[in-house]
Amino acid sequence: MSDMDYLYNFGETVSIVFWTETWKPESFYEKIKRNRQTGVHTLCLLDIKVKEQSLENLMRGKKIFEPPRFMSVSEAAEQLLEIIKKQRDEGEELALTEETLCVGLARVGANDQKIAVATLQQMAKEDLGGPLHSLIITGHMHPMEIEMLKMFAVDNSSFNKLRTLDGSTYYS
Repeated sequence: MSDMDYLYNFGETVSIVFWTETWKPESFYEKIKRNRQTGVHTLCLLDIKVKEQSLENLMRGKKIFEPPRFMSVSEAAEQLLEIIKKQRDEGEELALTEETLCVGLARVGANDQKIAVATLQQMAKEDLGGPLHSLIITGHMHPMEIEMLKMFAVDNSSFNKLRTLDGSTYYS
């Protein structure tokens, strides 16, 4: 296997949806766990809500829609942190931790695109501006990937807790 075989390996893509008080699906977490176990990155597509009616307007048959909502990387990170806490409290093996390195992306391809690399804990505090956002949870990384990610680091300390599998493969 060459050095290039480790670059840009993505597993199954997941969608992270807005939670409500009574509905907090976590099914995507198992896909992230499988991806991390095999060492591949996970692309998380973040929820958008357009043309959504309130329950009251829906029940009354009123065609009044709520303003559009777009999930941010910080909201997605907060939900993931809540899942991690729950998994830890239940004694489950964790797929990722607060220290897992993530990449936040906003408005990719636009003149004002934003890329931020941070731990999951740090990402929960990041403001990447307007939509659309995506989140990447890293798997195994090649030193060339790490050098590229450092260019977008929120805080270089994010890389301090990387572990090595061998001389050329790192993970968080």
